[in-house]
Amino acid sequence: MSINNSLKLEDIKVVDLFCGIGGLTHGLVLEGFNVVAGIDNDESCRYAFEKNNGSKFIHKDISDFSPAELKKLYKETPLKILIGCAPCQPFSSLNKRKSTFKKRDNQWEPLYRFIELIKKVKPDIVSMENVPDLSNTKKYPVFDQFINTLHSSGYQVSYKTVDVSKYGVPQKRKRLVLLASRLGEISLIPETHGEPVTVRDAISKLPRLRDGGVNTNDLLHRASKLSDLNKKRIKATPKNGGNAKSWSKDLLPDCYKRKSGKTFMSSVYGRMKWDEPAPTMTTHCVSLGTGRYGHPTQNRAISLREAAIFQSFPDYYEFGDSQNISITRISKQIGNAVPVLLGQIIAKSIKQHIEVFFDK
Repeated sequence: MSINNSLKLEDIKVVDLFCGIGGLTHGLVLEGFNVVAGIDNDESCRYAFEKNNGSKFIHKDISDFSPAELKKLYKETPLKILIGCAPCQPFSSLNKRKSTFKKRDNQWEPLYRFIELIKKVKPDIVSMENVPDLSNTKKYPVFDQFINTLHSSGYQVSYKTVDVSKYGVPQKRKRLVLLASRLGEISLIPETHGEPVTVRDAISKLPRLRDGGVNTNDLLHRASKLSDLNKKRIKATPKNGGNAKSWSKDLLPDCYKRKSGKTFMSSVYGRMKWDEPAPTMTTHCVSLGTGRYGHPTQNRAISLREAAIFQSFPDYYEFGDSQNISITRISKQIGNAVPVLLGQIIAKSIKQHIEVFFDK
C-alpha cells in the first residue's frame, strides 16, 4: 500500500519490544506494516511470533538490547516506528498495593530501557500499551519520566485508557494506549463499536467440549481437566453468569468461609455471561479457580481456542505445532498478549497520522 507516490507502507520499518507471541505485531501486519523484528526474553514465544508474522524473533532481555542493535534494524527506512507492551506485573491490580517506587528498581527496568532506546535512537513514531494504573504518576513517577522524555525529545504525545470492547474485542479489558510522534499531533482513532461483541457472538458456535477434552478437528479447542471437587463446584454453579454464592458450604474453599473471602465469591469460580463480553483474559484464563472463566453453560473452564478468540486472535493463528500444545504455556502466552484487534486499532491510528503528514 502507498501512503503517497513517494512512500510505501511496506517500506516503513516497525520493531516490537516485549513482543510475546505477536498480538500487537499481527495487528500492524494486518494493516500492511512491515514489522522487521520482535524482541522478547521468552524463547517459547518464537514459534508463534515468527510463524504468523513472517518476522524475526530476537531472543533477548531488553536490558541486553542495545541502541546500536535497534538502529541496525531500521537501516534504510523512511520512517522508524517503535512499539511495545512493557511487562505490566509491577502495575497490575494484584501487585500495585505492594509496589513502592524506587529509582532504577529492577521491576521498572523495562520501562527505563524503553526510555533509553527512544532517547538514543529517536524513532519517528512510538506506541506503548500497558495497564491503566501506570498512568497514575503519583504512584508511578516512571510514567511521568517516560512522558517528559518524549516531550524533551521532540515528540507530540497522547495517551488514554480505553475499553477494548469498544473496539470490537469480545472482552472487558481496559488498557492504557500511548502514541507519540516527531511528525506532529497523533491520537487513537474513535471507538468503533457502540454495542459490544459478546461471549455468545464469539464462541457459541464452537463444538461442545468436556473438561480435559480435546476437539480432534481443532487441537487448540481443549479444556483443562477438573478435579472431582471442581466438577462438583461447576455443576453447582448456575448457568449463564452464576458464581460460588450458590454453593453449599461443603463446596467452599476454607478461605471463602472467612469474612475476607466473601468478596471473591462473585468473581472466582464463576461462569461467563452469554450476552456480555468476556472478563479480562489473564495468564491463568483457562483455569476455573482463577476468575470468572467457567463456560456459560458447559461444565468446564474455557478452552485455549475460546481464550484466543476473546483475545481476537484469528482462527489461523498458530501457537505451536500439533505435538507441542501445552495448556499452561499457551494460556500464559495468550493472557500476556495484546489483543490483535487493539493492535489493528493502533495501526490504523498510526497509518491515518502518516497519511495526514505526508499529504501536507
